Amino acid sequence: MKLRQLHYIHEVAQRGLNVTAASEALFTSQPGVSKQIRMLEDELGVDIFVRNGKHLSEITPAGQRILDCTQRLLAEVENIKRVAEEFHDADRGDLAIATTHTQARYALPRVIQPFRQLYPRVSLHLHQGSPPQIARMAAEGQADFAIATEAMHHFETLVMLPCYHWNRSVLVRPDHPLAGKSRLTLQDIAAHPIITYTFGFTGRSKLDQAFAARGLKPDVVLTAVDADVIKTYVRLGLGVGIIASMAFDEKTDRDLVCLPADHLFEDSVTHIGFRRGLFLRGYMYDFLKLFAPHLTREVVDEISAIADAEQRQKRSEELMKSLPDAQ
Repeated sequence: MKLRQLHYIHEVAQRGLNVTAASEALFTSQPGVSKQIRMLEDELGVDIFVRNGKHLSEITPAGQRILDCTQRLLAEVENIKRVAEEFHDADRGDLAIATTHTQARYALPRVIQPFRQLYPRVSLHLHQGSPPQIARMAAEGQADFAIATEAMHHFETLVMLPCYHWNRSVLVRPDHPLAGKSRLTLQDIAAHPIITYTFGFTGRSKLDQAFAARGLKPDVVLTAVDADVIKTYVRLGLGVGIIASMAFDEKTDRDLVCLPADHLFEDSVTHIGFRRGLFLRGYMYDFLKLFAPHLTREVVDEISAIADAEQRQKRSEELMKSLPDAQ
């Protein structure tokens, strides 16, 4: 059994059993990948994949168990490399962050700039996607950290650390009937067409829950994953915008009226997550502390060491009680 063969079966599984796509990602030939997989199966005495002619059609039960072990083994191989790098060249490396547009656009700039000053030799890689996508990237080792508000708790293999509370604001044009309101109600907002985030992004579930609790059915006429897109259509007069408060910029959004809505909606909490068992390099601890100052090395290590997912969640909830609000 060779480590290269394990890389091959893992990549094939990750690529939806597409051997051609896997070979391209591995920078090798498709026949070479197929040959190595066959050799591994012959050595183990079991089939890892079910074949339909020349194509792989599914993973066998034995193959799934082997792939589970392979993923853990490859993660440990990566950890060995990280340990060596930490002792050999502590301030050089890579940091892959999977996150949503809102976090990348509004929350991360204040962190990445000082981080780059501290670690100019660390290459940063930002990957954007939906919360389930970015959580999966962290769980599968394609990203070091996942940062989001929604859907992160579905991945038990992730260590979830709460970062900060945030809430929402309502945006309208200066000539809108709500522009002069000193204190909005949900009924005020529901009386107008609404433009807000796509479901599953940026705390949208808390918004829906608030309206449902009052028996209101808001007229959501347009949704987007990007607050800047929401602002664009508010400017066009399509409706009332509801965005994360951090996404309002007093300088660039001077043509819009921003009305506080934190008294209408339950706070949301942004989390940062990473795969349990991941070896965190020194600069990764520093990134965590820059993003959320209460996430010291001691706190991160304490929560990471909790084996039971429910107990980790309980400890995280305790930590949430002292969280700051988004700046």
